[in-house]
Amino acid sequence: MKSVRVLEKSKDIDSLALQFDTQSVPAFGEAECLVEVASAAVNPSDVKAVLGFMPHAVWPRTPGRDYAGRVVDGPAALVDKAVWGSGGELGIRRDGTHARYLVVPAQSVREKPSSLTMDEAGAVGVPFITAYEGLRRAGGAGEGDVVLVLGANGKVGQAAIQLATLAGATVIGVGRTGEPYIGHASGKVRMIDASSSALDEVVRDVTNGHGADIVYNTVGSPYFERANRAMAVRGTQIFISTIERPVPFDIFAFYRGQHTYVGIDTLALDAQEGAAILDALLPAFERGALKPFPIEEDYVFELDDAAHAYQAVYRGATHRVLLKP
Repeated sequence: MKSVRVLEKSKDIDSLALQFDTQSVPAFGEAECLVEVASAAVNPSDVKAVLGFMPHAVWPRTPGRDYAGRVVDGPAALVDKAVWGSGGELGIRRDGTHARYLVVPAQSVREKPSSLTMDEAGAVGVPFITAYEGLRRAGGAGEGDVVLVLGANGKVGQAAIQLATLAGATVIGVGRTGEPYIGHASGKVRMIDASSSALDEVVRDVTNGHGADIVYNTVGSPYFERANRAMAVRGTQIFISTIERPVPFDIFAFYRGQHTYVGIDTLALDAQEGAAILDALLPAFERGALKPFPIEEDYVFELDDAAHAYQAVYRGATHRVLLKP
């Protein structure tokens, strides 16, 4: 089999220490499945792991968290099934999905939606799992809620908007410039240009002073203060990332606003926990209420070209990047 192997962390994105191993099909245990990978997304966390920014990463390893493929061996009921999956331990604490074959716990294996191609299914993973888990931990978006998504055109931002509009929430998106929302939504999405607007004032204005019940902050520190001012009484702000770690924090405004902060780290969700979230998402994908990310040919790479795939993600590719083992 062929797989990407990272022997040691790379100094920078242009000097990736990648090796392509040709080895026998990996051994697997009684409670595991052997999956032949058809497509595997490249996530920012995969690239960070390659660059040595993940403290729990085991070296050497094969990167990759998301996949779609076919079960070629394991429990008889799963063999030959077209499956999808994602796990925080994959590519970090055990070999991941950027290989021809992947070994995963049988309990984490799920049939992919029949309405999705292998490429589409392999690209769902981390963004939708992160978006779902954040909204779930925030109590869920519902009819009448105002949801503010910071970084609306990022992959997690788009997934959060899909889920929030599907639930009937009023959604406001924020981008760095005046670009329109580029993803799918089940309702109207009003966009705010963060470079020219005081987003908290705009949010207050368009909600008649109410503010946002849920703020999904996919960026972190650059929006922290404005996002706090945009929150409704008893509002919740979700964090999945940041640029600067320390931020100014007004404790008085926090408790007077009865606010809640939710931190989401999907690296802590293993493949079985990811499977439970995919179970919850599957019906909406099957009926077309949730849409996969579009797959663009220029962002699909052969396994031998994995370095270019990682570089594309690192440099902010606007499309989902896929490896095709």
